[in-house]
Amino acid sequence: MTAVIIPAFNAEKSMSSLLSGIRKYVGSDAIVVVDDGSSDGTAAAGRDNGVVVISHAVNRGKGAALRTGIEHILASPRYDSVITMDADLQHDPEDIPKFLAAWQARDGDLILGSRGRFGSGMPAHRVLSNTITSALVSARTGVRIRDSQTGFRLISRQVLVAVKVDSDGYEAETEILIKAARKGFRISSVPIETIYAGAPSHMTHWKTTKNFLHVLLREYE
Repeated sequence: MTAVIIPAFNAEKSMSSLLSGIRKYVGSDAIVVVDDGSSDGTAAAGRDNGVVVISHAVNRGKGAALRTGIEHILASPRYDSVITMDADLQHDPEDIPKFLAAWQARDGDLILGSRGRFGSGMPAHRVLSNTITSALVSARTGVRIRDSQTGFRLISRQVLVAVKVDSDGYEAETEILIKAARKGFRISSVPIETIYAGAPSHMTHWKTTKNFLHVLLREYE
């Protein structure tokens, strides 16, 4: 059974629409919203939609929110995989069946949602960033990674158990890729919609870049 984890920070406006789309494919009790210290009604919107809501008292970062959600999922033996999604509607729930089909076919232990870049509406600076980081992560892992920055991914229970997430920020998603590859897990991808609707980013670019390089260059056991 597949669960869904949604790290969320000040996502009240998008929450109901996102959860409505996800519930077409995943039951409410298998959807976990991790409210990462929001100052709006993010947690209330999640509870109003009947999903599991776990709240951080303060904003701790996307990696910390993912870690909280993963710990909750691993406490239940009924889940064999989890899909992670962002809360800002840049991940289309209609793409969920692609992940489920790839998982059923055992196409990979970690299945990434690969966005189109050129001619897709992705801002130019994000195209450049995604192209460079994906190339660097591919070189680091020895696996062709089409979209290293995607937060829309399916992760098997085996990966969740074997890979400990130490990072608190956005770099956690790169950390998972590197550690999973080093442990021999298979990484694959499925195509997903590229959606940019002008939603504000919570990334601080210099800090995010510095943390990415730290994770990329760090030695792992």
